[in-house]
Amino acid sequence: MKETAAPDSKSKGILVIGLMIAMLFAALDNTIVGTAMPKIIGQLGGLSLITWVTTAYMLTSTTIVPIAGKLPDLFGRKLIYVTGIVIFIAGSALCGVAQTMEQLIIFRGIQGIGGGVMMPMAMIIIGDIFTGKERAKWQGVFGGIFGLSSVIGPQIGGWIVDHWNWHWVFYINLPVGFLALAFIMGGLPKHRSQGAVKIDFAGIITMIVGVVSLLLALSLGGKNYAWGSWQIIGMLVLAIASLAAFVRIEARTSEAILPMYLFKKRMFTTVNGIGFFMSLGMFGAVVFVPLFMQGIVGISATASGTVMMPMMVALIAASVIGGQFVYKLGARRQMIIGMLIAAVSFYMLSTMDGGTTRTFASIYMVVLGLGIGLVMPLLTLVLQENFNKEELGVVTSSSQFFRSIGGTFGITILGAIMNHSSSHELDDKLTPIVNAMPADAADFKTKMTGLIHTDPQALYNSLLDANALKQMPKEAVDSMLPVLKSTLVDSLHGVFLYGLVFIIVGALLAALIGNVKLKQRSKNAKDEANPTALSH
Repeated sequence: MKETAAPDSKSKGILVIGLMIAMLFAALDNTIVGTAMPKIIGQLGGLSLITWVTTAYMLTSTTIVPIAGKLPDLFGRKLIYVTGIVIFIAGSALCGVAQTMEQLIIFRGIQGIGGGVMMPMAMIIIGDIFTGKERAKWQGVFGGIFGLSSVIGPQIGGWIVDHWNWHWVFYINLPVGFLALAFIMGGLPKHRSQGAVKIDFAGIITMIVGVVSLLLALSLGGKNYAWGSWQIIGMLVLAIASLAAFVRIEARTSEAILPMYLFKKRMFTTVNGIGFFMSLGMFGAVVFVPLFMQGIVGISATASGTVMMPMMVALIAASVIGGQFVYKLGARRQMIIGMLIAAVSFYMLSTMDGGTTRTFASIYMVVLGLGIGLVMPLLTLVLQENFNKEELGVVTSSSQFFRSIGGTFGITILGAIMNHSSSHELDDKLTPIVNAMPADAADFKTKMTGLIHTDPQALYNSLLDANALKQMPKEAVDSMLPVLKSTLVDSLHGVFLYGLVFIIVGALLAALIGNVKLKQRSKNAKDEANPTALSH
């Protein structure tokens, strides 16, 4: 084990600046890269591989999180965090020099390893150097920084691509990363060894195989391969077998990556359950609201992104304010209020139709941002405040891990719900129209029939695109477009109502969380050693 020396006030200030810089540039990366993808594809080609640029990063960054939570307890915060930053910087440099799409995908995976270490480490260190109200405040601030990246990332990415080139989307991480590295190395205290280090290699291997197999199955199922295909079934079987082995191993080892006894504690299970169901619903809104705005309201892809911006601004504000108000409301009460506000927003989203304006859609997203923002920082804070310092790294990383898994499940489950609902309705309403088309449109009829039964979402994307519509016969557009729009509205109503159910489940878990102890801010070192606990 390693023991952390407490930083002095000057070092603490330097460290917080470094953490903020590192958090911002790591969180910005995905939103900036998304904006640059058209330019990257234009130069490197590989359009069919475009989703793997994001999937590779998601796989490695999600899988490494639980490992990143345990290793600092064995080797110290400084070594692991600095290593994570160096890997992220190296991955960014490699992405910038990529000559093919395959190279870029591999390098994004390397970059994801660094990002997956950096994100939980920032929250772990905040938990180390602050307690009580100060910890709550800074958790809210860092939650706001994460939200800020979603607001400014597309603008920064667009500016870089327009004024420089896509390579600088990755190169920009180098000077910023080295700056963060300098602050963190100067601010993080040294560690002194306390005994031999034992690494849970068997747990690490089985967890990596299980999580990667599960995430791949969820990402590829229903898109690249049918859910009943041998590829998806094989990955799911491998995931179940590996995760079952992981559970057995973790129950027996002394230095488990994710100790199984934690799941016997109601606080750990319910808080991570709240994070899982919150992300399950939230990512559904983030993915499907832009589709609604483009397909039904008829605005451009760029303009539909502006509908999401008010949500992120509200999330930032609620995260920061929520970190201050939690001591007045109590953690359990604030979580319940936040989840119920989010539930109201999902009900609002389920009422949208062809007459919904961009303004009303933005208002609904603001409500969602307020609800999620009140809850998100508390998920880490509550765990840090109610578990021992020796468990801080593991419980902090678990919070991010289950939220990431929840988001992946959310996109997959809600996407499957939309496709299933759409297939049945389109088969009833659109298939007769397609079959009635003239014989010389045989290829078009075959394509449309295939999409109706296998991938309605792709059908929406293609037929609700202005350029695609211009290339189609006017008679086909006039007859098919009204059916597509009405079916899309009906299907998305179902998606948002299922999202509402997930959020309500999260609210019920918040009600069952039990007494949450939050420490008052200590006034001196003696108080910090013996904080007063408040039960909410």
